[in-house]
Amino acid sequence: MIRTILLLCCLSTTVFAKPVFIGIAGGTGSGKTTLAEKIHAAFPESVLISQDSYYKDLAHLPMHEREKANFDHPDSLDFALLRDQLIDLKNGVAIEEPLYSFHTHSRVEGSRWIEPSNIVIVEGILLLASPEVRDLFDLKIYVDTQDDIRILRRLERDIKERSRDVQGVKEQYEKTVKPMHTIFVEPSKRYADIVILGETHNPVAVDLIVTKLKQASKE
Repeated sequence: MIRTILLLCCLSTTVFAKPVFIGIAGGTGSGKTTLAEKIHAAFPESVLISQDSYYKDLAHLPMHEREKANFDHPDSLDFALLRDQLIDLKNGVAIEEPLYSFHTHSRVEGSRWIEPSNIVIVEGILLLASPEVRDLFDLKIYVDTQDDIRILRRLERDIKERSRDVQGVKEQYEKTVKPMHTIFVEPSKRYADIVILGETHNPVAVDLIVTKLKQASKE
């Protein structure tokens, strides 16, 4: 907690241009989505975008091939499209966020229409690992959570929301999730302006971030 508060103090001397773009990264199950939703709730006019919407479409592959894909490697994501759309939002142009299904590992028909906003929040495990999008963020946050807590959260989510079984989640974690976290996600922490401990809800850190953003939005 002390580390978090010290890092947050640097925000008092930061002047944010409008719109403010916030990138929230961290390992699977770290709590980054929860943090993003809390910031979004504090600013009803803000936009919340998930990196997960930008997984590449694997509809051209048979299902058994799609299931073998490494979804934790940066190459599995269309960061070029995400970058282009974030730049559009910066320039006041609305975008159409893709819709992605984890059940079929493919994009589905339609899109989510997003209007420009003064605060744009983007969350995803590899945001800070991608130089294509990393430098677009005015504020970069990394949620740092112990591995055992993250895997338990991942297990619960994948069973409830993505129709997977315990063995499948375990195999994916050992084969791709854990090694990709070591190679790409964990090292990206060095690019963060703020590192938050994600073992708890950390309301103090959230309140400090929201307060500083409210001050910045008035400048």
